Amino acid sequence: MTTSNDRPPEARHRPVMLRRCLELLGPALRAPGAVAVDCTLGLGGHSEALLTAFPGARLVALDRDPEALRLAGERLAPHGDRATLAHAVYDELPDVLARLGVTRVAAVLFDLGVSSMQLDEADRGFAYARDAPLDMRMDQSKGPSAADVLNTYPPGELVRVLRAYGEERNARRIVDAIAKERRREPLTSTARLVTLIRDALPQAAKRTGGNPAKRTFQALRIEVNGELRALERALPAAIDALAVGGRVAVLSYHSLEDRLVKRALAEGAGSTAPPGLPVIPEQYQPRLRLLTRGAEQPDAEELAENSRAAPARLRAAERVREAVP
Repeated sequence: MTTSNDRPPEARHRPVMLRRCLELLGPALRAPGAVAVDCTLGLGGHSEALLTAFPGARLVALDRDPEALRLAGERLAPHGDRATLAHAVYDELPDVLARLGVTRVAAVLFDLGVSSMQLDEADRGFAYARDAPLDMRMDQSKGPSAADVLNTYPPGELVRVLRAYGEERNARRIVDAIAKERRREPLTSTARLVTLIRDALPQAAKRTGGNPAKRTFQALRIEVNGELRALERALPAAIDALAVGGRVAVLSYHSLEDRLVKRALAEGAGSTAPPGLPVIPEQYQPRLRLLTRGAEQPDAEELAENSRAAPARLRAAERVREAVP
């Protein structure tokens, strides 16, 4: 029997809003030698499409997951040395570009959140619908797992994580149940965690919003992988790396990510001049021009083909001037 893990990457992953990403980034990638950066390579769907659509472009792609790098490397092998892959988190972009001697890039793409591969591999612990070890690390070679967080964080810190990263209104109830359980024995299983959450929540909370464990799993994943802290550093770094005329596009999948993206792009697209100046000096002019009106969403056709695209929100901007000292 063929499992999902036996299938080639192109069969396991549908790149979200692919056509629109190509449209938004394309005008910056037509010049020979233009460098595109995929900050979240995953299984390489967006990267492969960029290399195919823009045959004169080069690609630098980052991912923290060694297995994703291996699979995407096989997928991108036909493009030869046009693709350079790096084992790195997206906030390490400046270091990666410096090692490669790249000073300016034409396009940057972020496809945030957990990848299809990570969701589909049962032993990674990302999915609340199947039993697995409580891991949730995107790079399993380093850092604490979700089990480490659940079994060692003080209850007050766990409440903060669930409220801040999962927007979980019943965080205190859930943490009380976790604290009681871990005194009996350490939590190691996703199924056990899901059961604890279900039992801890009031009936009204279990009737709305899908699986009641969804927000807790999101919060743990974000905490384990430092996703929002990395994104806060990565967005300004990506904008700084863009040449004038370069473009950045960001796909986010929950309100916390989208809020950070919206703020970073809005700040770049706004004037920084003190109020009341009759003429705005160059150093205060916007560095970015917004390319999307608000956040764009997948259309009905894409949602019919790929239900995982439903939460996606896409924002993009163009660099319109260099920084002025």
